[in-house]
Amino acid sequence: MNHPVPTVGVVCLRDDQVLLIKRGTAPRLGQWSLPGGRMELGETTIAAGLRELKEETGVEATILGLIDVIDGVFPARPSLDGKPGEITRHYVLIDYAARWISGEPVAGDDAAEARFVSREEAMALVEWDETRRMITETYERFAA
Repeated sequence: MNHPVPTVGVVCLRDDQVLLIKRGTAPRLGQWSLPGGRMELGETTIAAGLRELKEETGVEATILGLIDVIDGVFPARPSLDGKPGEITRHYVLIDYAARWISGEPVAGDDAAEARFVSREEAMALVEWDETRRMITETYERFAA
C-alpha cells in the first residue's frame, strides 16, 4: 500500500454499554477495537460505518455524529540498528458515535468476537490510546 486508505469506525452505545470487537485480522490482530473497516467505492462514510457494523457484529444502529478523524500509521518492526521500520499501512480512521437499534452481537466478517461491555471494561480491554479516546469522547458527548 503506497497511499492512505479511508476507513470508518463506529462507537455503538446500548444503554450504558459500548460494542467492541476482537480483531481477527491485521493490523492489531487479537486486540479489542471498534467495529469498522474500509470504505467501498461510491459509499458515503456513514453508509460504510453502518455496513461494517452490521457485517462485523450483526448489530444495527443510528449514527449520532462524527467523533473525530485520526491517522492509523503502522510501521514495520524496527530494524536491527534501532531505526523505525518502513511504514507498511496508513489508514485514515473516520469514527462515528451511534446508538444501538437492534441485534445481538455475533462476530462476523473479520471480527473474532463481538460483545457489549461496560465503559470500564472497554477501557481495560482496549490497548490503543486513540480507541480509548474515541470511546471516552462518545460517552462525554453522546451518552444520554
